[in-house]
Order: sequence, then C-alpha cells, then structure tokens
Amino acid sequence: MIRSPTTTFLYRARLIFMLAALIPTVLMTAIGIILVATGGAKFVGVVAGILVLAFCATALTGYVMGTIFVTRGASLAAVQNEFLSSVSHELRTPLTSIRMFIDTLREGRVQDPAERQRCLTVINQELTRLDGLVGKLIELSKIESSHAAFDRRPLLVSDIVEDALASFEAIKFSGNVELQVKVDPGLVVVGDRAALAQALGNLLGNAWKYTRPDDKKIEVGATADAKHVYITITDNGVGIPRAEQAVIFEKFQRGSAGLDGGSPGSGLGLALVRAVVKAHHGKVDVRSESDRGARMRIVLPRSSEAP
Repeated sequence: MIRSPTTTFLYRARLIFMLAALIPTVLMTAIGIILVATGGAKFVGVVAGILVLAFCATALTGYVMGTIFVTRGASLAAVQNEFLSSVSHELRTPLTSIRMFIDTLREGRVQDPAERQRCLTVINQELTRLDGLVGKLIELSKIESSHAAFDRRPLLVSDIVEDALASFEAIKFSGNVELQVKVDPGLVVVGDRAALAQALGNLLGNAWKYTRPDDKKIEVGATADAKHVYITITDNGVGIPRAEQAVIFEKFQRGSAGLDGGSPGSGLGLALVRAVVKAHHGKVDVRSESDRGARMRIVLPRSSEAP
C-alpha cells in the first residue's frame, strides 16, 4: 500500500508521539504504584506516589486525546487525497477528449465539412461538461465550507415543488413520463427557495435518468407531521442495491446502474442534494431494491411562520 506524503508524516507523528508520551508515562505509573505500595506510614512517600499517579493519569488522557486528533487528521488527509484523485480523473477525461479533437482539426486530418462539424460539436459538449463539473465543484465547496449565502425565509413547499417541476420540464420534454404530484397544502419550511428547488430537481433528474424509457413513472409527494416535512420522489426504475445506498451521496460516487448503463454524470448531483439539505438542518435518505424502483426522501424542519 502506497501512502501519500501527508499520510506518512501523520503516521510518523503518531508513532513518535506514542514513544515520547506513552512509554515514559507507563514507567512513571509503575514508579507511582511502587511509592504508594511501599510508603506505608510514610506520609511523604504516599503523597508522592499519588501525585505521580495523578500526573500519569493526566498524561494518559492527553495521549488518548492527542491520538484521536492525529488519527482524525490522517483520515482527513486520506479523504482529501482521494477527493483530489477523483477530481483529477473527472477533469482529465473531458480534457483528453478536447485535446484529441483539437489536434485532429489542427493537423488537417479531417477534410469532410460534416465530420469537421461533428468534431466541433463534440468539443463543445465536452467543454459544457467540463464547465458544469467545475461549477458543481465550486458550489459544493461553498456549501460544505459554510460560505454559501442561503436565504432564510418561510417558503411554501408547493412553491419549491413547482419550481423543481418547471426545471424538470426541459428534461422530460424528450420523452413521455407518467408524472403524479400530490403535495399537502399549507406546508411551510424555512430556507432558500432556489437551492431547495435545485436539490429536488436533481432528484427528479435522477429518477428520469434511471427509469426505463418505455414505462417511466415518477411520483412527487409532500406530507408532514408536527415537526417535519417529508418530500419524496418515487420512481419505477432499476433501483439501487442496498450495498450502494450508503455511498451514493458521496462525491464522485455513482451506482452500478449509472456505470453499467453508460448514463452521463459526474457523481456530484446527490452530493449537492445532501449538502443543500444538510445546510437547511435536514437530511436525505433512500429506500430501494434492485429492479423495484427507488424512493428518495428529503426531510426538513417544519415551520409555523407564514410565508
């Protein structure tokens, strides 16, 4: 297993910390026990032993806390390295394609005007894909670093659903879908209308992408209890295996349905959904089985304020 320089540094720091703190503390603990055990009626010996043991207990506590922080630092470094590797891979794919077609056109290897136009079309598509990927990365970074400025105002859930469905029109225009919408009236949440509509739109887009082209059925629903509002997107698509449900909301993670089916995507859509919902003090979950469709659910705190 090859470690990155950052991970290696943290590993060495943890080892040095253990040798410098743990071993002397263990030796001093033994001395303290001996002092207490052999002090007998000698008040000074007993007090010295207790003080040494108290010092050792404090040192051990510091060692445990330091080990926890160093371990977390190592884990964070591993996550960052994995993220950079994934970003590099996702950026390299469209850049390689763009360079290949540009070299082909520059060297004059394509003489047919129609073929030349096809090359330009592919370059434009890859540039659009690259721009979208970078845009999603920037947006996701802002949200996760708490730098995204979200509005905090009462919103009707029906308005959020309406905005999401409006953006979904452009997608479903290319095919037929049986779309059912059932939203309980008067449901209110506090948040950013555009961001929540985008999150819901991403879920709608996923439902469209992973349902079969000849029998697309999507249901949008919104209900509530005393404390929470539940917005659900249900489809009759290929479903999500249970083993993948815990990771599909991570950055650059795509389910087997997308990889096997060759569906386009960067693996950032659901990560954006989770980040937006989390920023609104909510959560998103999934319930699905292979070949039995999926139900994505956004849970948000319910508000009693008037929109």
